[in-house]
Amino acid sequence: MSTAADKARFFLEKSVPELKEYERKKIFNKDEISAIIKKRSDFEHKLNARGAQPSDFIRYVEYEINLDTLRRKRVKRLGVRYAGYSGQRRIFFILDRATRKFHGDLGLWVQYVEYARQQKSFKKLCSVFTDALRFHPTSAELWIYAAQYNLEDHADMSQARSYMQRGLRFCKSSRKLWIQYAKLELIYTAKLIARQRILGLDKEVESPEPAEDSTDDPNADMITLPKITEEDINPSAGDADGVDQVALQTLNSTPALSGAIPMAIFDTAMKNFNNDDKFGHEFYNMALEFEAVPCLRKILEHVVAVMQETNPDSYLAQICHIRLPTAGIHPTSPEFPRALGTSLARLKGHWEDPRVAKEVINWMQSLETREDLDPSLRTVATVTIQNAQQVLQQ
Repeated sequence: MSTAADKARFFLEKSVPELKEYERKKIFNKDEISAIIKKRSDFEHKLNARGAQPSDFIRYVEYEINLDTLRRKRVKRLGVRYAGYSGQRRIFFILDRATRKFHGDLGLWVQYVEYARQQKSFKKLCSVFTDALRFHPTSAELWIYAAQYNLEDHADMSQARSYMQRGLRFCKSSRKLWIQYAKLELIYTAKLIARQRILGLDKEVESPEPAEDSTDDPNADMITLPKITEEDINPSAGDADGVDQVALQTLNSTPALSGAIPMAIFDTAMKNFNNDDKFGHEFYNMALEFEAVPCLRKILEHVVAVMQETNPDSYLAQICHIRLPTAGIHPTSPEFPRALGTSLARLKGHWEDPRVAKEVINWMQSLETREDLDPSLRTVATVTIQNAQQVLQQ
């Protein structure tokens, strides 16, 4: 049986040709190479001995990253044509060994993913995600990370959805995963809207209501989402203005832009959580962040309708209903004062509940502190806060 020293010597000998190349091309001198050998020897003996910890691998990786950074700077400064050994390959090898030995340590996998992403090694990253999720299928954060990576770095919404759907098979009880899935869809919708505006396709057209297509089975492995085709989000040019009105109408009625997908996710999640009003409130607050999305009002109206139907006495359903008129309207918009008046009219019948008053204070304080708010609206917010505080003191 090979000892720890034998294993360390084996890994060190594999780096000898690399170090000889450094010396031959004068990237590092003899003293520096001796220092590199000593440092690697210390790390290898520590990693191959009993009692090695994940932190030992991390320190080794950090050293190699710093060494590779120095190597690159010298290669560039010296004008060396260097196409031989890659520090990236060595770092990947160390991380491979770390995750094989400590496959239960999620932090190591995250470190591996971060480095591969930084190096834009997409093929390697795909493999790392696959292995990490195989060992940690119940980590909602890892499924979310994989989905966000595919959308942000590759604009691959199909793959992002696939990660979210698979994640929900293992983490069906994770509220964060359900919320982040819907948020991912709204981010995608916002990007499509921005693309429409860039292409001049943001004209107002009437679109039919999306068909109800969410699953009725909360125990289903997958959420049945409305289908989206490439033609739905990439209509060809048509008339003299460069806009095909038929294609434009089709585009605006797709589930991606009509809000059908976030609503399907919400409906399935509410059934999974037994119509929990806290989840509904959390979903509502998340969706409020996307005020530029045209279908926001439709989504929030659906959320409020479901909450009022399933939990009519819930103060969270009431506060969502109260805030609904101002949803999606910027405080500097001419429509905002009237919408705020409608919200305050709805509030009159619920002052007796101190929990509603507390939520109103949080809402009005965020409005009151806006620098661009009209002075009269700031006065309204201040008075409303004072009234709510009086309710809490009673």
